Amino acid sequence: MARRHRSPGNRGSCLADGLGLTHPDRVVPFVKDPTVTDDDACRLYLITPPRLDDLRAFAERLARTLDAGDVPCVQLRLKEADDTAIRRAVEALRPVCHAREVALILNDRPDLAKDTGCDGVHVGQKDMPYAKARKVVGDNAIVGVTCHDSRHLGMEAGEAGADYVAFGAFYPTATKEAPTQADTDLLRWWSEMMVVPSVAIGGITPENARPLIEAGADFLAVCSGVWEHPEGPEAAVRAFDALFREVSPLDLPDEK
Repeated sequence: MARRHRSPGNRGSCLADGLGLTHPDRVVPFVKDPTVTDDDACRLYLITPPRLDDLRAFAERLARTLDAGDVPCVQLRLKEADDTAIRRAVEALRPVCHAREVALILNDRPDLAKDTGCDGVHVGQKDMPYAKARKVVGDNAIVGVTCHDSRHLGMEAGEAGADYVAFGAFYPTATKEAPTQADTDLLRWWSEMMVVPSVAIGGITPENARPLIEAGADFLAVCSGVWEHPEGPEAAVRAFDALFREVSPLDLPDEK
């Protein structure tokens, strides 16, 4: 079964360079290439815990977690932190990510993402609009957009140039209050209609992720499902890796 899909970018990728989505010091895992037909694997989009009280300890923990399997992207999400704390967190985590060719994306703050050398930014519907965020971070950075459970918002973001769209919440989550409940029909429709990568988010664990992968999600955004895994985050990453190898999208057409 062929599927037009995104290509998992890496540092120095000729494909990414050709699409204008790379920077010499950046990693772009959300590169989109409609000529790629043999890459159906879902991947893990890791979100940090909402509080990082000990940056040194967490940086070491993050390194071990990234080394446990395929994690192309980490989102730093510190909603309650001030600018100084966010800058310190980026300074501690960016070297860990970049040493492993993992993209570091900052939540909400295009200005700080650019100033601190993050690889991109994720913006919500109540944050800075996509066009303004893109102007701030530049053409070489990743910009992802929250689209809740809305096909319309997803298409708007995709057509505007977003590098990925995030749908959810698919399951109850303790990380944040979810204003919407998404279902797998949305992921299946998106996979059939659009080339822009989709990120599924909200309460995802290795135990409940299968339907999202089968529906065609390109990435699973996971926070508690990794950091609060009963056997530790490394075990969670290995469990997701095994699931991604085992499960493929179902009933997707050969052409979009």
